Amino acid sequence: MTSGSDRFEFGGLFVCEMANNHQGSAAHGIRIVDAVADVAREAGVRAAVKLQFRELDSFIHPAHRSASSNKHIRRFLETRLPTGAFAEIVGAVKQRGLTAIATPFDEPSVETAIALGIDVLKIASCSAHDWPLLEAVAATGKPVVCSTGGLSVADTDKTVSFLQHRGVHLALMHCVSLYPTPPDRQCLDHIEVLRERYPGIPVGFSTHERPDDYTTIRVAYAKGACLFEKHVGIPTDSAPLNSYSATPEQLRCWLHAYRDAVALCGGGARVVTEQEESELRALERGVFAKRPLRRGATLTREDVFFAMPASEGQLDTSLWRAGLVADADYDSGAPLRAAIRPVAPTQREIIYNTIHAVKGLLNQARIPVGYDVASIELSHHHGLGEFGRIGCTIIECFNREYAKKVIVQLPGQRNPLHYHKRKDETFHVLHGVLDVEIEGTRRTLHPGDSLWVPRGIVHGFETATGAIFEEISTHAEREDSFYNDPVIAAMPLESRKTRLDNWGRHQFDDWDEGAASPDQA
Repeated sequence: MTSGSDRFEFGGLFVCEMANNHQGSAAHGIRIVDAVADVAREAGVRAAVKLQFRELDSFIHPAHRSASSNKHIRRFLETRLPTGAFAEIVGAVKQRGLTAIATPFDEPSVETAIALGIDVLKIASCSAHDWPLLEAVAATGKPVVCSTGGLSVADTDKTVSFLQHRGVHLALMHCVSLYPTPPDRQCLDHIEVLRERYPGIPVGFSTHERPDDYTTIRVAYAKGACLFEKHVGIPTDSAPLNSYSATPEQLRCWLHAYRDAVALCGGGARVVTEQEESELRALERGVFAKRPLRRGATLTREDVFFAMPASEGQLDTSLWRAGLVADADYDSGAPLRAAIRPVAPTQREIIYNTIHAVKGLLNQARIPVGYDVASIELSHHHGLGEFGRIGCTIIECFNREYAKKVIVQLPGQRNPLHYHKRKDETFHVLHGVLDVEIEGTRRTLHPGDSLWVPRGIVHGFETATGAIFEEISTHAEREDSFYNDPVIAAMPLESRKTRLDNWGRHQFDDWDEGAASPDQA
């Protein structure tokens, strides 16, 4: 079985399904391999060629070998290839630097795939509940791609569970088993359903749209598909391609459409460019003196007006607030300088920026927190000014003989070493990666991991990327945290806690910024 760094990388793989388009000729199959390799190299993508294996003498019932109403059997028999011919095609695949994938439809074909050195095995949608076949595939230890055409969510659950319980390194393919699939039957939203239902399993898109359709792959990528499959072939005078197989030129256009989609989506959180900032700056309003202002004057809304354009270095409306102090004398109509605004954020700004960031992380992780929780507090062990580095947000859900808190750490935050004399607690990570130091040993916890922290055990935690975890404990008491850092240990509780009423809504509207932190505990 594969594990760790040697696990197969499904993401960014383009599977070119040859199926029976080799037309029963190894030479023609190798022509398709060469065309796929050339197109993939030009497009700069990782590509695979996929074959289909069937031991036809046993796969097809004897009564149907000479004549059958089943439309597929005649095609299978007409394009039969011996194992040696398949070996030639697989050799060409590997020689051209492509990944070799095969769909076995019966147990002898699984053995053939292993004997030929196939890299990845594919489960066709029609075989997704063929338990004897899946058992044989799982026993190989090969990475597996499984298509889900025609499968309900409940059906997919069964297949995923079967393969996961056998340690299979698995990817899923959204697939609609209609050939070709019309646009209104693509059901691309199901890609998101699969991604959410099976976290940690790569989800791709096995396509059957018309080969000149270059829109569907763009939408599939935007929905989160990370690997793709397409039927490919080269037509001949005697054997035209079917209505869902692409020629090399159509494959080239399809891959270019994918590259366009990657560029359109941007590959993650967007980066605001200087050009974009400049364009917006030309439309923003600046702050101007409505009348002559003296240095040191405390400014009100009646002292200023807002107008465009804002000049470089000028205070704009995003930074304006009543109570700013004039840093110089200003004539009527003069632009106020941005330097009038203190560089350091105010305590109120820190609190509200934190609330926004914590809510955003909870929403991103899809962890709902209602307005009726017992309490929400910011724990800032070195003061609010250092909260971006040291602290966490604690959401107390209930606190009886047993207690539950949801603790949110923003990226880069650290909670200092401490212990509890009366509380016994367990951490259960819900989102992100949490690094815990416990009695001098470091542990890295991922979503689903739990860690027991008995009373009296020194521990602290931090995260580089942001983390959310549950703290489930015995009854929690406010004076039961004892810190190793003597500076923190000497601080009164109210100096390192800010209690929020209903996420701080209107809580600090009348708060004097010069006053101490407004602990509500």
